[in-house]
Amino acid sequence: MSCPICSAQTAAKYRPFCSRRCADLDLAKWLNGSYASPSQDPEDVEAAFEASQNHPPEKPH
Repeated sequence: MSCPICSAQTAAKYRPFCSRRCADLDLAKWLNGSYASPSQDPEDVEAAFEASQNHPPEKPH
């Protein structure tokens, strides 16, 4: 298996990465939003706000 960041051979301690550096680079991508999942919310912020006002989230029981 190769490291998804630099393609070097992985190290068992940092699997699936080769080193702490590559693991940290991957974490940084998650934290800065480079990895994002598609959303069903409208892209327009105002429309998203209006939608949330019309359908407030249900309260947990």
